[in-house]
Amino acid sequence: MPWSRDDYPNSMKNLEDSTRNKAIEIANALLEDDYNESRAIAIAISQAKEWASKRSIIKTDGNDQHVVPHNEKWGILREGNQRVSHIYKTKEKALEKAKELAKNENVKVVVHRKDGTIQENLIP
Repeated sequence: MPWSRDDYPNSMKNLEDSTRNKAIEIANALLEDDYNESRAIAIAISQAKEWASKRSIIKTDGNDQHVVPHNEKWGILREGNQRVSHIYKTKEKALEKAKELAKNENVKVVVHRKDGTIQENLIP
């Protein structure tokens, strides 16, 4: 069953409009290639989120949690703040905590590289 902007899987309801539209497009293409419906939905959502993060389409509300390099370690910096709130030895530990904070606050996680540039946006 092909989906449209008005009729799509419930699991896509919380996606931004442009991300949802991309997920619908991808899911429909996967269905045409004989993918199982539930698998097509999961793949489509994942790929659409990746597509959106690479294009900075995901909107920010100004409170996102950033995982940033901090004095040879990794810190978590809330967007708009001057100081990091948490410091970890590894990027993985900082990312784990940032995802937890972001999920509780319904914001995204912006992951930076060592040089400070944005690596990816995550919606926990």
